Amino acid sequence: MQRILEAYVGEYASGKSENAVNRSLQLIKKGRKVRLVDLDVVEPFYTLRPLKKILEQMGIDVLAWETAETIGLGEAAIPLKKETIRALEFDGDLIFDLGYGIDGCNILKIIKDSSGEEKEEKIKIIMVVNITRPLTSSVPLILKMVNEFEEVDGLINNTHLGEETTIELIQKGAIMVTEVAKKLSLPVVATTALRDLASRIGEFDVMGNKVWPIDRYMSKAIW
Repeated sequence: MQRILEAYVGEYASGKSENAVNRSLQLIKKGRKVRLVDLDVVEPFYTLRPLKKILEQMGIDVLAWETAETIGLGEAAIPLKKETIRALEFDGDLIFDLGYGIDGCNILKIIKDSSGEEKEEKIKIIMVVNITRPLTSSVPLILKMVNEFEEVDGLINNTHLGEETTIELIQKGAIMVTEVAKKLSLPVVATTALRDLASRIGEFDVMGNKVWPIDRYMSKAIW
């Protein structure tokens, strides 16, 4: 069985960590072996560390610092765990939560270069887009964001305004993200929405993209 290798990127607070967690759980429920790797070094650094124990109890192998391990290290120069450098040695699916901007992909390159092996497997770069964020609030801005990366393999429409999210807003995001995807000849991996809203939208959004219901976990991430 071919393993799944995906890395989630996007603007600050786009929802990439939430989507990485939910994708990992989606795969776990299918009976797959999953490792979730936290490479988000932007403050608050290593976003998943407060959730590490919770996610491990749910069956995910999590590579992330624990909060207690980081006391005294400071936010400015947090090192990569040696286990993280060897993340690709894992024999199951790998989901990477990258920091926003190109720096996240640069860290991913370090891991790939440190593997010491020539692998034919490709890590797919998935950009999570929330059109309510300033840097991805229009088609030209989303295009600019995508073009900052060497390569993006797919887009996720994760448009929301927290508790004020409406179906109309999610569908507006679907329209914009799909327009960008067509311009760049990229797939829209899915439109993601909290489970109650997703059930009201249905299996597909207004543009025919698959709808993935997600649950909120990052609100439990207290540093």
